[in-house]
Amino acid sequence: MAKQIQEPKPDWIRIKLTTGDNYQDIKQMMRSKTLHTVCEEARCPNIYECWANRTATFMILGDICTRACRFCAVNTGLPTELDLQEPQRVAEAAEQMNLRHCVVTSVARDDLKDGGASIFAGTIQAIRERLPLCSVEVLIPDFQGDEESLRIVMEAKPDILNHNIETVERLSDRVRAKAKYRRSLELLQRAKAMKPDIPTKSSIMLGVGEEWDEILQAMDDLRAVDCDILTIGQYLQPSPQHLRVEKYYKPEQFAELKEEGMKRGFSHVESGPLVRSSYHAHEQVNSAKKQAGVPASS
Repeated sequence: MAKQIQEPKPDWIRIKLTTGDNYQDIKQMMRSKTLHTVCEEARCPNIYECWANRTATFMILGDICTRACRFCAVNTGLPTELDLQEPQRVAEAAEQMNLRHCVVTSVARDDLKDGGASIFAGTIQAIRERLPLCSVEVLIPDFQGDEESLRIVMEAKPDILNHNIETVERLSDRVRAKAKYRRSLELLQRAKAMKPDIPTKSSIMLGVGEEWDEILQAMDDLRAVDCDILTIGQYLQPSPQHLRVEKYYKPEQFAELKEEGMKRGFSHVESGPLVRSSYHAHEQVNSAKKQAGVPASS
């Protein structure tokens, strides 16, 4: 069988390389506080733009994930650390950066009884103590479907509860390790039931073999559980060992998907080749607040 040649990366997939003072300051601060960012660990294409603008997504609970999703560049294995002081260091970094909107995510910690939910809650609380006007978004794992772990996070009242379905239902088992498409939808539904006033958010990456109608169905599935915010981006293969890119979507196709999402009732849809879950996150929280009748942050 002839080897299938991957489609070359198109011109519109361009990463802006900006490594000025802000970028270097944030990199040095993260190292000095022994903190991890998903910007680095997941090799996000927007790291230069975001760090130059003094925004970052903190990754708590270490840098070793208990899962091995076929799209993700984060290291996998058996974690050895659980740093109870991490929430305070994240809050100190957020204060030093003078953030208006802070995004906190984590590796999956299936080795912990609560999946790390208590550290998420502690981080939200620590940021609020130091930066009471800063909105806090958490991008959480599925906690293996444990409702009490989700409740711990929701009781800390994040401004946005984010959990990614990542792909369409047909491809979910192949793309994601241990995570289940329907379980992710159930988590979003439970979060909304627990705290109806907290916006929920999810993300889909394109280019792993999905069909157009499956993307639209995923949108419908998210709206069926009252998900408020959607981000859509192009999957980029982080290494030869990861899933190959099956297709590069054109900017006009992302624009069309944004229109489809807005027609379905999402309060905000961020859709573009380099869009990632926390890209322009501050704009997303303001859109969600506006739709809910809550004053947006400045």
